[in-house]
Amino acid sequence: MNTKKEALSYIDNLLIVILGLLFLLFPLIYTSQMTDAFALPKQALIMVGVSLSLILLAARMVILGKVQIKSTPFDLPIFIFTLVVFASSIFAVNRYDALINFVPFLFAILLYFVMVNSLKREMAVIVGVSALVLGASISAIISILSYFQLYILPSADVQFQTFSTLGAMLDQALYYALVLPLAGYIAWPILAKKAGRHTPTKTNHENLSVEGKNQEIFGFAFGIGFLILVVGLAVSLFMLVTIARPVILPLETGFQTAFASISQDTGRVLKSFLLGSGYGTYITDFTRFKSPAYNLNPDLWSFTFFRSSSYVLELLTTTGVLGLLSFLFIAYRFLKERMLFIPLILAFIASVVLPFSFTIQLLFFIILGLFASLRSLSNPHEYPDLEFYFVALKKGILVAVPEGHAQPSSTTHRGYARLLPFLMAGVLVIFVGMIGYMAGRYMLSDLALQRSLVAFSQNEAQRAYDEQINAINLFPYRDTNHRVFSQLNLTLANALASAQAQGEEIDPAVQNDILTLIQQSINAGRNAVTVSPQTALNWNNLSSIYRSLINFGENADQFAIVTNQEAIRLDPANPQQYINLGGIYYQLGQWEQAQNQFQVAINLKPDYANAYYNLGHALEQQGEFEAALNAYLIVRNLVANDEASLSQINAEIEALQARAQTAPSDEQAEGVTPSDNQEPLNVNEPETQLPEQNPQVEIPGPSPSPTSGATPTPTEEEEQ
Repeated sequence: MNTKKEALSYIDNLLIVILGLLFLLFPLIYTSQMTDAFALPKQALIMVGVSLSLILLAARMVILGKVQIKSTPFDLPIFIFTLVVFASSIFAVNRYDALINFVPFLFAILLYFVMVNSLKREMAVIVGVSALVLGASISAIISILSYFQLYILPSADVQFQTFSTLGAMLDQALYYALVLPLAGYIAWPILAKKAGRHTPTKTNHENLSVEGKNQEIFGFAFGIGFLILVVGLAVSLFMLVTIARPVILPLETGFQTAFASISQDTGRVLKSFLLGSGYGTYITDFTRFKSPAYNLNPDLWSFTFFRSSSYVLELLTTTGVLGLLSFLFIAYRFLKERMLFIPLILAFIASVVLPFSFTIQLLFFIILGLFASLRSLSNPHEYPDLEFYFVALKKGILVAVPEGHAQPSSTTHRGYARLLPFLMAGVLVIFVGMIGYMAGRYMLSDLALQRSLVAFSQNEAQRAYDEQINAINLFPYRDTNHRVFSQLNLTLANALASAQAQGEEIDPAVQNDILTLIQQSINAGRNAVTVSPQTALNWNNLSSIYRSLINFGENADQFAIVTNQEAIRLDPANPQQYINLGGIYYQLGQWEQAQNQFQVAINLKPDYANAYYNLGHALEQQGEFEAALNAYLIVRNLVANDEASLSQINAEIEALQARAQTAPSDEQAEGVTPSDNQEPLNVNEPETQLPEQNPQVEIPGPSPSPTSGATPTPTEEEEQ
């Protein structure tokens, strides 16, 4: 019996240590070894910590000899919320993307349940809060020192004024604002008592306090933490309004995109209305449903947003009405508790007005877990530990009974009842093993992808190539892996072709290498659109590959047009898409079709200098010199604040005037005011262009179905 108690005590203490380390390290961990230096390391940390905690809880059930789970006010709403988010991921338009984003969300949910089943004593909650405040305080110290250009971290890539271990200044400000009251909850009663002020008598566990001789030490420590976070929050807010202004999607665009997404998705209106487009896939909704009026924003029109204007709008867009209602159910359950818990109140308010990154979402569930633990401590009879038993099949298989109550009469034989903790432990271990295996492969794949990008930047083509094959083999369900691999193969093919002396016959071995690289480039591009068929970027990538093969591969021109049209279908309000398509027609000498596409771009964004510039060139090629000159005059007015572009267009106007021997009319350009943030003027051209091949090489066409959800087929090289 003593051995059993010692084992349970050891597990309970170990769970508290793991949670403390998670709370301490979460705001601090980052690494440049991953493609996202901040979010991915934090996700990996949480997955490892939660997985270890679940295994310990499984061991606890086996040692205890029964399945015992703490009940909380949020069990039902969180379960419903998780179920809806999972359903939205299963029925998502980009299913792999949604499921990849669902896994970190799931671990945030599991962290909540680990917390409420581990923090069962007030001192355990205080340890958790202490770790949370300490981690935030260390992060704040680093940020404050960085602002004053005092860099304590050795890595050169983080030595800049706005560096934050939380990745973004808005996330940092939110994190400090939500953790700050937790420090105050513990510090204030102790410091007030020390100062001789009257404080309300503690009557429940919602008001955390420290008893005993360590009171003054805790009060002083939390008081210091509170002050550090106040300064850190003040510095963060100052930087947000001066040198680190956040780029947030305008609220009206967020509303418009959300309601269009759940009501205008042809072919899946009911699914979109109920479950949205898929958790974590906001970028597809933004490109597909943003209004053309968005192009009138001079600063943001070229930005593609991965998150909506606020968390609730993003939930509505990606998880539908059911997702939003289930989240609001959590808020309703909190309000029903009628307790003033400032961090959670601030979190719910922030979810309505600001976007949430993974960092803030996880902090939200941590705060929710702390509140639930406190409520369970203060109301043990209302939120008891529940013990589960097998019952007769006609009674429902399982029944939950509050701890200390008698077993129901319908429970099965005691021998079968002993199996339940082993079965539950087995389920947890299998779950952790399966999810952990796939998550681990994803993280290893990302590490390989980052190594390949670094190698490519250092002109180590072979190492970049090998690492990208490794990344794909580890995790073939991420479109980025295939898209990057496609571009690397195309770059290498172009480099080999360009290295051949002009006019000389290409060595057969080199020719074979070029063809192999081109084949792999196309296959990888097709795999990217198979994995994420509703992502316009993948179709743009495939179109750029085919465009590079015009005059080299059979039907490359038609394939380039078809894939660009698919990109337009998925991003119809983006003027750059039409300039790309017009550029293909221009390259093929189909001037009228090019003119039509450039005109569509102008209609979408009337102050887009490059659209007029390309239109002018298409008109000039058709001999319509006066119309071309008028287009160039509009360009000149739009780029009046850009000295380089102004000099360029003036030279072209003079050359065309001499060629046409006519003076243009200024009437069309009247009323056009200069527009800042214009791109450099250029006629749209392919990024790379392989030399002409005669006869042209046979190449595969694009993926047959843009809505295909099939698993990508690795190329021969990828299988090695």
